[in-house]
Amino acid sequence: MVAPAVTTSHHVDPDPFCPHPPQTPSDRDEDLSCIAATFQYLQTSGWYWGSISASQARDKLLAKSEGTFLVRDSSHPQYMVALSVMTHCGPTSVRIQYKRGSFWLDSLSPELPHLQSFPDVISLIQRYIGSAHTPHGPATSTEDGRLSKIKPNHVHSPPLAKDSGVILKLLRPLHRPETFPRLQHLARLAINRNANCLDQLPLPKPLLDYLHDYPFHI
Repeated sequence: MVAPAVTTSHHVDPDPFCPHPPQTPSDRDEDLSCIAATFQYLQTSGWYWGSISASQARDKLLAKSEGTFLVRDSSHPQYMVALSVMTHCGPTSVRIQYKRGSFWLDSLSPELPHLQSFPDVISLIQRYIGSAHTPHGPATSTEDGRLSKIKPNHVHSPPLAKDSGVILKLLRPLHRPETFPRLQHLARLAINRNANCLDQLPLPKPLLDYLHDYPFHI
């Protein structure tokens, strides 16, 4: 099972030659709401490690199996968060971009306008877990949103030859010891994993609200 990958870089805007119109107050309110919801989800997940550095994330992942990952704050001022993953070559990091209600993996691919974006970081990672990808060729977007090939974007990433890539497997999150999920959260994950429509479940409203507070299975 090979997980998604993408060619990463330090660029700021996915299309710097096509400026966007200035934000309106309504746009800013939507941004604040979207970002607040994402960080609420991340805090609930138990595998958001906050402001740890890339070096600290590397140390956390070194003894873990391939496919173990965590989300942390990005050290780059242009990005909010980064995904740190244990690969077959060692730990590496991929920045996560945000613009106007959408999150996506950082990339320099010419296919960037077609890369799948998501309304929050958890949805992004959940979509890529377990997807099959090829390590060869340029980073591209397939019909179901899968990607191929990654070049890590941090100095602690494994050394790579020019135009080479590292395969990312997203298999299991690394929980912080102090935020290891409680039994009720594990039950929520199991229900979310197996239920097609939460609102059709014969549960009292407080329990339905609890499920909706974190509608993911990772």
